[in-house]
Amino acid sequence: MPRTHEIQSIKAPSRAGIKTPGPLQRFGFINFPLILAVVLLVGYGLVVMWSAIYFDDDYSFNRQLFGVMLGSIAMVAIWFFDYRKLSSYMIIFLVISVVLILSPRLPFIGVTLLGAKRWISLFGLQVQPAEVAKITVILLAASLVARYGGKLDDSREYLKALGILFIPFICVVAQPDLGTGLVYFAISAVALIVGGARPKYLLLTLLALIVAVVILFALDELIKGSLGDYKLIKPYQRERLFVFVDQSYSQSDEGYNLNQAKIAIGSGGLFGKGLMQGTQSSLGFLPEAPTDFIFCMLAEQLGFLGVLALFGLYITLVLICFRIAGRTSDLFGILIVMCIVGMWLFHILQNIGMTCGLMPITGIPLPFMSYGSSFMILNFVLLGFIGSVWAHNNR
Repeated sequence: MPRTHEIQSIKAPSRAGIKTPGPLQRFGFINFPLILAVVLLVGYGLVVMWSAIYFDDDYSFNRQLFGVMLGSIAMVAIWFFDYRKLSSYMIIFLVISVVLILSPRLPFIGVTLLGAKRWISLFGLQVQPAEVAKITVILLAASLVARYGGKLDDSREYLKALGILFIPFICVVAQPDLGTGLVYFAISAVALIVGGARPKYLLLTLLALIVAVVILFALDELIKGSLGDYKLIKPYQRERLFVFVDQSYSQSDEGYNLNQAKIAIGSGGLFGKGLMQGTQSSLGFLPEAPTDFIFCMLAEQLGFLGVLALFGLYITLVLICFRIAGRTSDLFGILIVMCIVGMWLFHILQNIGMTCGLMPITGIPLPFMSYGSSFMILNFVLLGFIGSVWAHNNR
């Protein structure tokens, strides 16, 4: 007979082995250190910008705020997008880059400013397409080099990749826009280094470029001897090079700009003169203070401590990006992050270096600091791609 006191029961499954996601795990696609660093950096830049343009009616602080807001929306949209879907569109990125760079040559929309056709006019707004093309050049370099799986040691494949990467560079330098061309060059160099190109190939490429520059100057001298004028290198480019080589060369606007930049940086001292108290910019001695020479404005008004704060924010942002690249499982994502970091580092070193006489003077802005809504939106778009790499490798 069955034992009535033994009752079979169905036990509910134990939840001991089921992990309940915490708040950070639920939002694992968000990199909170990256967001915090960007908020601090952009906020710092807006404060400096507000002080820089407070007495200047040629600039609009609301326009800068508009760039931050629109860029933030673009960043969020790209953050949720799966970047891996773009890995096979190398040819499309190349075509888009060339079209963007050459679009100022088109009739009716091309605009000539400062002696060069670099801008287009759309709906009353002037846009520099070569700046937008920085995004497609980064994606082009990443998708191209990722195909070699981190081992680019065949000379023919290296030359093939180098030739493709040089197409946007040549197009933008012919505008002429040497500054943006150098940015493209820095992006390509980072992609090749991270992508496993042999050091011998990289060294030979650098030597070939140096020889090409020397030959270019020699040919331009021959042309001047026969035609009476330089044709290959613009006069302002020569002046910038002369000022960089010999900083006592002050017979040009570039020499004057460099001297005023140094005075502004040195006059800030340890604590600076205070917001809206800078004399170099307010009295008109420092040209293009809110754009190309915003670092001088910061150093004059906030001093050495303000400069240290800026360096600290930049270093923090770069280290966070390195961490994201280190936790990325595919080469395409690693290359995207590293190319973006390479572009930012080149902008930072070039912009700050030119104000100190350590680099030739160029019109390269300072990321998240210089005035310009287009450049601000560009940087937020690039942040979106870094966030996308993080989100789709840390779910």
